[in-house]
Amino acid sequence: MAIRFSGEFEVKKKPEEVYDFLTDPDRFAPLLPEFQSLLVRDSTHFAVKVNVGISYIKGSADVKMELAEADRPRRAQYKGQGAVAGGSVTMVAGFDLAGTALGTKVNWQGEAQIFGRLASVAGGLLEPLGKKQIQKLIDGLPSALA
Repeated sequence: MAIRFSGEFEVKKKPEEVYDFLTDPDRFAPLLPEFQSLLVRDSTHFAVKVNVGISYIKGSADVKMELAEADRPRRAQYKGQGAVAGGSVTMVAGFDLAGTALGTKVNWQGEAQIFGRLASVAGGLLEPLGKKQIQKLIDGLPSALA
């Protein structure tokens, strides 16, 4: 099951400042909904643990992430894979930054593929829940960057 997401927002910061924030897992990972922990391995690899749950399938997701594309201050893209309760997930998420008269416009997009029992049992609940959780993260970014 694939979940696609995208959107944009603008902040009153320089593109370099926004890029540095978005590529620093110590700064943005705690904004993830249901965040539990973070383990930074090196400058481009980290693992994040978050709580997940739909219906009676509850647990945590351990996701290994890689900063796969880094073009400061224009673009950052992450790729990740991990285990979630009753299945597995692969994901790609990217940010394109453009300087504006007011600061920086951030266009974001991504896709998550969910496999296994979680996808078959939760079915149609996954996409709206996934989008809601992503929106919580995105809603938190402008205030964290303020």
